[in-house]
Amino acid sequence: MKQMNERATQTLFDKGLISKEQFDQITNYRSLNIFSLNAELKIFLYLSVLLFTSGIGILIYQNIDTIGHSIIISLIVIVTAICYYFSFKKAPPFQKTQTHFESPVMEYIVLTANLLTCILIAYLQIQYNTFGTHYGLATIIPTAIGLFSGYYFDNKNVLSLAITGLAAYIGLTVSPQALLQNEVYNTESLSYAAIGLGIVLIAWNYYSSKINLKTHFELIFLTFALHLIGIACVNNIIDTPYFFIFSIILGLATYYFYTSSYKIKSVSLFVFTLLYGFIGLNITLFKIVESLNLTDFFEFILVLSPFYSVGAIVLFIMMIKKFNSEIKK
Repeated sequence: MKQMNERATQTLFDKGLISKEQFDQITNYRSLNIFSLNAELKIFLYLSVLLFTSGIGILIYQNIDTIGHSIIISLIVIVTAICYYFSFKKAPPFQKTQTHFESPVMEYIVLTANLLTCILIAYLQIQYNTFGTHYGLATIIPTAIGLFSGYYFDNKNVLSLAITGLAAYIGLTVSPQALLQNEVYNTESLSYAAIGLGIVLIAWNYYSSKINLKTHFELIFLTFALHLIGIACVNNIIDTPYFFIFSIILGLATYYFYTSSYKIKSVSLFVFTLLYGFIGLNITLFKIVESLNLTDFFEFILVLSPFYSVGAIVLFIMMIKKFNSEIKK
């Protein structure tokens, strides 16, 4: 990493993009060997938020009979209100481009506020059945708040939480019984809904890029879209007789996300795109061989499978290396 940074600095100097004085300043600064604790601090803050919200849950569970429901709800509301108050107070004015809090701690205050909102809604529903059998309503309220918070406070973690809530809401709307009985993978309507939501996320990302609205959220939308479409297509390729339709959808999706990964230079998007494409292709070939009853050919494939697996792994590694080298140019 150090050598790569030095080469990058030298390249900027050779192209005349920085002066000799700036080049010397950068070189002298790097010679100090100052290291950053940014990643460690972020992990610590994430753990703090997780422990805090988990602690509230444990406190409620262990003292529910002595504290009383109304007091617990009041405490959650007060803490949530305090978090939102400081979030709005310290937040910069809304902009379509990327913004930051002056203190990175505020990012986690916003996240805490949204997690507490989810806890509050869930508590009201479980304890008082506030929304009755309208489970989707109990999901869409914190989701809507999360989407607003994600954009207003420019918080990727909250946006990811909100998109997860949106997927849950659509699942509860399309097939609530399947979700409640943990039969997600056995319900075709949920697969269609997942593919539909994935397409909506792609469309929204495209529209956002056209109006320059928080374009740095692109990786989040594409990642969710990839997993929704990929999992739904693979599931239907395995379980449905008209698997070829979903093979085509997965093939088109693989091409789209493959080109998008180069566009935004995302290794994670590239890797998962290859995985879904590879899995979908192999299952499709297996289904074709099975449907044509090519027993002899199937036995031939089994004999070659170890070599095929090794070759696929080698090719996979080579493609990732090529991708890394190309995005660094």
